[in-house]
Amino acid sequence: MLPVDIREIMKTRILICLAVFFFFSGTQCSTGKKGNEKTQTTSFVPHEPDTLVNRKPAVAGTFYPGKHEDLLIVLDHLFSEASPNLGMGHVAALISPHAGYVFSGRTAASAYNQLSRTIKYDNVFIIGTSHYMNFGGAALYCNGNFATPLGIARVNISLGRQLIEHNPAVFISSPDVHAPEHSIEVQIPFLQYLYGDQLQIVPILLGTEKPAICKKIAEALRPYFNEHNLFIISTDFSHYPDYQTAYRVDEQTAKAITANSATHFLNTVDNLERQGIPNLATSICGRTSVLTLLDITESTAGTHYRRINYMNSGDIPDGDKSRVVGYNAIEVTLEKPDTSKIADNQYSMTQSEKDQLLHIARSTIKNYLETKKVISLDSKDFPEKLLTHSGAFVTLNKNGELRGCIGRFTADVPLYQVIQEMAISAATKDYRFSPLSVDELGQTHIEISVLTPMHKIESISEITLGRHGIYIKKGNLAGTFLPQVATETGWSLDEFLGHCARDKAGIGWNGWKDAEIYVYEAYVFGEE
Repeated sequence: MLPVDIREIMKTRILICLAVFFFFSGTQCSTGKKGNEKTQTTSFVPHEPDTLVNRKPAVAGTFYPGKHEDLLIVLDHLFSEASPNLGMGHVAALISPHAGYVFSGRTAASAYNQLSRTIKYDNVFIIGTSHYMNFGGAALYCNGNFATPLGIARVNISLGRQLIEHNPAVFISSPDVHAPEHSIEVQIPFLQYLYGDQLQIVPILLGTEKPAICKKIAEALRPYFNEHNLFIISTDFSHYPDYQTAYRVDEQTAKAITANSATHFLNTVDNLERQGIPNLATSICGRTSVLTLLDITESTAGTHYRRINYMNSGDIPDGDKSRVVGYNAIEVTLEKPDTSKIADNQYSMTQSEKDQLLHIARSTIKNYLETKKVISLDSKDFPEKLLTHSGAFVTLNKNGELRGCIGRFTADVPLYQVIQEMAISAATKDYRFSPLSVDELGQTHIEISVLTPMHKIESISEITLGRHGIYIKKGNLAGTFLPQVATETGWSLDEFLGHCARDKAGIGWNGWKDAEIYVYEAYVFGEE
């Protein structure tokens, strides 16, 4: 537990602050729902001052202790209770909550506890969604540094101004929108606790609600998403449902994020907010910040999402379970993709490994069709290749005809679990077919495709039919063909692209010509 005096002081101050937030919830928290976008030009004007002025803390003493010594005590305690470091790879991004430390501090510390203190990041991009103002893009703070009770967090002013200069349609400089905002500020003490004066930040506040603008912001930031920089995405999850509902809603939202698909994330959030769930104001208040990250990572090879910690405000002592806010800690690791084995046709599995995965797929489908439950497998004796994190597709064919095919390009779980998930989805969730019945399973042939990471191509001349699968993306529409489709159909390259664009992505036969095209390879095997 926190020292009683500190915890009580913090809790009292934060409860007063949150009472104000709840009363003014229409203006204090973005619902994440689509609507008309407002651009306020009278309350702030993008500008560069002649002299630099440090941004003063707005919520020190309310969301977290306002005194240096008290804040260190609280951070010591939160890190002592945090989820352990999983050591799963180089952390390139974190999703962390931004509520008062009494409520979400342990979850936030669990996210930051995944960072290595020995790694020095060149820049930490902190991205939050504005709670106070809507405007048509993103505001960088380029007017000085950020001050907190722990000292000064240095801002990379030159990088911020460079982003604005090169992307004036989406980035502005305005200290006014940053002044009252807490979503970025509350992240900084955790970073200062770990990195002290070695910290350099790039504060970015999103005022847009438009996915198309988020995509442009992502395109500008994508070159910086590498092993030298860290991205912090500041967001809370569900707002104001009851305790049990929050767990259900937040589980669905977190799963959508870790699937690493911007379209799937948007569809999931929109679907949750259309259901009329009692008291649900939003399923995620930093919707646009998360969307921007997904727009970066879904086309970046070697990214893996992993959930670290979840709780909601009802989990704290004496927490009100009738009206809660949810918090998730999620890490994104980045590895240098090694596609050489498959690219050179050297990737292989033993027959035993292939048989084991095919058996897992068939037994999982059978058990799910009979019981609606997923088999729990003991993986301690599984071979290494079944434990690697790889995307995969599962294809079902009945009497030589397609009966279902679903997959994912990246994975935050081992391959055998991906096969379980995709096998169930192919059997029951492919919208083109009715769910598979138990009686049909005996007539169904199962095929598995293990995928390499995708990479974007600049010319269709880079596509080799039969070797490359394609993923075509235009706006929020996308479609894919596995490599074997070209071989099975005998299509030319133009037909391969045209059918994928028209039949899978829904953008017309020639839609691929001004779309993004990615390629990947697959190691394919099936039942005899």
